Amino acid sequence: MLKTGAGRLADSSRLPTAVRAVLGYYADAGVFDYGSLSLKGEIDDRTERMIDDVFALVEDALAEAFDRDSVSFEYDTKLVLPAQLTLGYVYRRARQRAGEDPVTDEIESGVPGVDETALQAGPGQELSPREMVVRAEQMTRLSIEALIDGDMRDAINDAEFEDFAVDFEPDEMRRVAEVAQRALQDHLEEILDGLPPIVARRYQWAVDYSEAHQDRDAHFRDLVDAAEDGDDTALADVRDEYKFAAFTDDDVAELFSETERALPYMKTQYARVGVLYDGMLDLYRLAGLDIEDEFARAIVLAIVGAQIWLDDVDDYADDRREGQLTPVTAEYLLAPDDEAAYRRVVDITEQYLDLAKEYATAVDSPLTGVAVEYIYRSGEPEVLPGKP
Repeated sequence: MLKTGAGRLADSSRLPTAVRAVLGYYADAGVFDYGSLSLKGEIDDRTERMIDDVFALVEDALAEAFDRDSVSFEYDTKLVLPAQLTLGYVYRRARQRAGEDPVTDEIESGVPGVDETALQAGPGQELSPREMVVRAEQMTRLSIEALIDGDMRDAINDAEFEDFAVDFEPDEMRRVAEVAQRALQDHLEEILDGLPPIVARRYQWAVDYSEAHQDRDAHFRDLVDAAEDGDDTALADVRDEYKFAAFTDDDVAELFSETERALPYMKTQYARVGVLYDGMLDLYRLAGLDIEDEFARAIVLAIVGAQIWLDDVDDYADDRREGQLTPVTAEYLLAPDDEAAYRRVVDITEQYLDLAKEYATAVDSPLTGVAVEYIYRSGEPEVLPGKP
């Protein structure tokens, strides 16, 4: 009865989405953790301070490049959520083991310690709760900078500069974007130079893997153009090379089961966004933190689901007009009609997000489970054609 009532309340548009997410997760998984809202607020505040620190580097570089006394810079990115959830995951575990709260008012900065054998042998050291917090904060700060750098690279590659904002009128936003991204890249390279080589190798592997997928963008656009003209071979290629692309022996896919690797769009969306978070979580492991595989699966599956449900759904009209291949535009090419495409987009998204919630529950990370529910309840599929 309680879960049924929670489900009804979760569907009420009069409640804030964050509260609906808590109730929805309880109705679905049987886990009620209202404290997740408090932890979310704490994590949001602390990571916002880290982001401000990252942007300070950019502002200094922009002021120098544009010969200004100072510059105010903003960049709208949603890609730091996995780093936020990972920090919350470590905070929760550290607090469960501690006699007194190991999370202090100050956020630890600096370069984290690294256990070079951790990826093969697992964490080989017993960290105190306070040491767990220190290393998690240091690695979260590094991860946030790396994720923003990667997001900026993608924006520059796609000539999408609307998320960059400064408090002056530049001649062109591309130059602003390039200066901002270069400032972060240079700083990251400086940090990585001070860490054991395995950290840079793992970070660069993830970046290279993702960029290899980006390099196929022109090919995928050609497939879209041909498919729009009724080319059956192009449609088959969209299905085989994009929707059901197979992982190869060269891919690091052991994190997922064969069933999960066979999910629609898993290979291409892992390469597009998932690999960056898989690599990010390995950085936490290298810092000696015990990041369980179930938590990693929850993060990667959630971020792929969010990419489809939030970004690709919202951008459908623009992506279709511009010939951009995404899971959403692909379904509207492959399905027999708009209603079937709409139903497939919803079904595919739910497959990813439901699995993510299952893994979050299995690893006792209610903050992650609630975040996944929040992603689902923040979607606006009604913008798509074919809604029944």
